[in-house]
Amino acid sequence: MFDPSELLRVLKRHDVSFVLIGGMAAILYGSDVVTMDIDVTPQRDTENLERLAGALEEMEAKIRTEGSDEGLAFSPDADSLQKMEMLKLITKFGDLDVVMSPAGLGSYSGIVKRSTPLTIEGVTIEVASLGDIVHSKEASNREKDRAALPALKRLLRRTEG
Repeated sequence: MFDPSELLRVLKRHDVSFVLIGGMAAILYGSDVVTMDIDVTPQRDTENLERLAGALEEMEAKIRTEGSDEGLAFSPDADSLQKMEMLKLITKFGDLDVVMSPAGLGSYSGIVKRSTPLTIEGVTIEVASLGDIVHSKEASNREKDRAALPALKRLLRRTEG
């Protein structure tokens, strides 16, 4: 089951400071590229990571890995989250990727300065700028990102022009 609104609602209920990045953020700007996960960059201080750990527990998060539809159990806490650069998770609301420093963008503090607050089904979240989304997909240079880039660049030109 993929319920992005509920996933975001849990993060907000736990008062996690984060920016929505990736494909779902692009959709909010009008992209028609389909995605079935949520990508977020959290603020990396200890208190925020403790709140994130609580949200992950509520979502029954497990580590997403090939060969296991159920995921691998783990016990999130601020110390373990602080040591990770990327965490691919399965939750009861769908897949969640926690990316501490997205390719080409740096950390939360820089991304949030360029972000836009948007409200989705009553939940206001910070959404990475479309320019940052494009830049990150260029920097990551993965096949799926290269495939999405032409449409995202057209959308960026339309919104800037």
